[in-house]
Amino acid sequence: MSRFWSPVVHGLSPYVPGEQPAMAGLLKLNTNENPYPPSPRVLQALQQQVGEGLRLYPEPTGRALREALARREGLAPEQVFVGNGSDEVLALAFMALLNHAPRPLLLADIGYAFYPVYCGLYGVPQRVIPLREDFGLVIDDYLHGEAGAIVIANPNAPTGRALPRSEIARLLAARPDVPVLVDEAYVDFGAESAVPLVAEHPNLLVVQTLSKSRSLAGLRVGWAMGQAPLIEALVRVKDSFNSYPLDRLAQAGALAAIEDEPYFERTRLRVIASRERLSAGLQALGFEVLPSQANFVFARHAARSGAALAAALRERAILVRRFAEPARIAEFLRISIGTDAQCDSLLAALQQILETPDVVE
Repeated sequence: MSRFWSPVVHGLSPYVPGEQPAMAGLLKLNTNENPYPPSPRVLQALQQQVGEGLRLYPEPTGRALREALARREGLAPEQVFVGNGSDEVLALAFMALLNHAPRPLLLADIGYAFYPVYCGLYGVPQRVIPLREDFGLVIDDYLHGEAGAIVIANPNAPTGRALPRSEIARLLAARPDVPVLVDEAYVDFGAESAVPLVAEHPNLLVVQTLSKSRSLAGLRVGWAMGQAPLIEALVRVKDSFNSYPLDRLAQAGALAAIEDEPYFERTRLRVIASRERLSAGLQALGFEVLPSQANFVFARHAARSGAALAAALRERAILVRRFAEPARIAEFLRISIGTDAQCDSLLAALQQILETPDVVE
């Protein structure tokens, strides 16, 4: 704390990212990174950019990348916005589109932990909507009462559960005067995207990322899709903050990743298959596993606490993610999907832990 802090700093409760330790031999299943490398075409594109051209500023709008994304999704380039990871895109959207104080932003009580952080940073009033007992998000809970905006992660994080597109459409139709942001960071692992709804719903913004399904968490590229007036709002805020959020390497690598559809499809399906295999293995060990359409599973054991299991796994150089708050999910572990060999190592460690009677709460 310092007397030089601005007043807003004192009231912030920053987001806590997943641990990124430098430990040899670590099995890291705590931050939902893809277990497979990026497309070889990405690495080639990055190598081609390393040279004299780095003295020049990047193209400020990410034009070539926006055009490729627009072609892929059947949109116009002016309906696509690119930014430095989906977190930056979300932050700009909270400022540009989701702050309609005094009307509150509606968000789930269990969701991406950055949402309430943005509310605190930008002074966005919020109304928290509890997930149901089975940790499902029910659209009916968002159809009534005062709302300035709505944000939904689909699939949800950290639960992994997803809504069908028809439910998102029902929400948009019922609340046409309220901006709705659908965060689709994990959509490629089995969920239905809301992007086809963009054409008929001027209040819809869909956010996606390269971090998960395209193995580029280290490159930091995300994008938003919506009708042109929503995108213009993001551009206006971006250009009041940082005109060059995506460097030349990021734009080139992202473009190569988007264009290598066969590689994306192969690795995506491998992750989905490993997820189903891991879910079955956890259930055989006595875990309750929520139905997931993401690249992670959310599971708890009937007889062992989440804290004890996470600690015992860490002793065996295996990292998973546990959230102490809110209390209703404190016994769950969020486990990123690794390769089949990595998942087998996790299952073997859990079996050993569960067979050891002195591992207690």
